[in-house]
Amino acid sequence: MTNTRISTRSEYNQVRQDHWDGIARANFFETFFSREYHHRLKEIYRLLVSPGLTVLEIGCARGDLLAALAPADGVGVDFSAEMVTIARERHPGLTFLQADAHQLDLDRQFDIIILSDLVNDVWDVQASFEQLHPLCKPDTRIILNFHSRVYQPFLALAAKLGLAKNLLPQNWLTPEDTENLLHLAGFEIIRRQREILFTLPIPLLRDLFNKVLVKVWPFNLLAWTNLLIARPQPAASTEQPSVSVIIPARNEAGNIEAAFQRTPHMGSHTELIFVEGHSTLVSANWFG
Repeated sequence: MTNTRISTRSEYNQVRQDHWDGIARANFFETFFSREYHHRLKEIYRLLVSPGLTVLEIGCARGDLLAALAPADGVGVDFSAEMVTIARERHPGLTFLQADAHQLDLDRQFDIIILSDLVNDVWDVQASFEQLHPLCKPDTRIILNFHSRVYQPFLALAAKLGLAKNLLPQNWLTPEDTENLLHLAGFEIIRRQREILFTLPIPLLRDLFNKVLVKVWPFNLLAWTNLLIARPQPAASTEQPSVSVIIPARNEAGNIEAAFQRTPHMGSHTELIFVEGHSTLVSANWFG
């Protein structure tokens, strides 16, 4: 943990609840940098998530990203009571609940689960991932994005200058760290990408940097956010496969019996298929 003075998860969560409640009460002040960042995030998620799906967002804040996806049934979860109140007022057609990402008890499953800028802020990342399994169908997609640690000093400086929200100590995970934690929690990565290079509202430059250059090395190394898409790991099959052995046989009458004797038992059952090419010496007795 980055904050060694906090020794329990409940203490850690309380500090963060108070922090985000305070931001909510201050009308969720956004700079033009953060507005542009969240505007581009909505564009990216709309490309990844079709309208009309069931969507859960954990760490939903005001619910703006969830609403932008036009879900058939959208559920937002945040542990800040103030944020949940604001989200309900802004988006009355969606469902918002106050809950901890480590203790989700929703008793239903979703097509899409989103964790946007959340994993760097939770007490136990792996435990929060493990909480997702009861909420997943076999084809559920987990989509998460988190700030690149390249920008850790810049965000700290921007907060001091009043150009960004003050951040509490963060985990600052790398994409490799997050992928490993997802794997340990029983998920597999199916897509990874870096997004957002330019956070100024200048249309032509914004599109050039955020839609073209961010896909190209070495510019992608400077992307603001890492995005991963994962799915539940398929359950291991307990059914033994059957095995078919195909043997070409032309004038091989003397070797057919030996082929039976030498072929081991494989799988749930083994079959030998002889492909006979108009032999003159193959005995029909072997096929009787």
